[in-house]
Amino acid sequence: MNALTAPHEALRSYYALHSRIYDATRWSFLFGREAVIRRTAGFINPRRILEVGCGTGRNLRSLQRFFPEAEITGLDLSADMLRIAKQRTNGVQLVQRAYDVPAGGFDLILCSYALSMFNPGWERAIETAAADLNPGGIIAVVDFYHTDTTWFEKWMRRNHVRMQGHLWPLLRQHFTTLSDTRHPAYLSLWHYGMFIGRKRS
Repeated sequence: MNALTAPHEALRSYYALHSRIYDATRWSFLFGREAVIRRTAGFINPRRILEVGCGTGRNLRSLQRFFPEAEITGLDLSADMLRIAKQRTNGVQLVQRAYDVPAGGFDLILCSYALSMFNPGWERAIETAAADLNPGGIIAVVDFYHTDTTWFEKWMRRNHVRMQGHLWPLLRQHFTTLSDTRHPAYLSLWHYGMFIGRKRS
């Protein structure tokens, strides 16, 4: 293990345990997942979709429901999470790797509570998404945005999540904004954001 692979190994180890309880616990934290897909459907009817950090496949099923004719790929670093995704999805290609090399040819890329966990690597993931999209393609992001509560920020950091609003400037740099909103959670204990942007020509 070296400095480049250590964060990947830490996430793999984290999800080797948390894959078993992920869906039972994360519903109370991961708001806006269905809403961002619904909002995205108003901008594009994609032929090829990639979800980065697809986890246990919850969003993959939603993508199939909203875009039944699309070819869908789910990508995740964790074999344990993908094992669950394989059990709960049909007709979806699943790929295990880090998101740092573009494959190309996607019309829609979804990042749902994934980028805030890529530490380091979130910049590379956003740049890879820009390269992966076809002309006119769209990125849809829902993720933790910010908290003013120190203890909560520290607790989330221990769970590999950075929430300092750091994703949004780079998203705006690489994509033309179509929708960009913030939403409070638990009486503003934290805020999450939804961003939908089109690839710049």
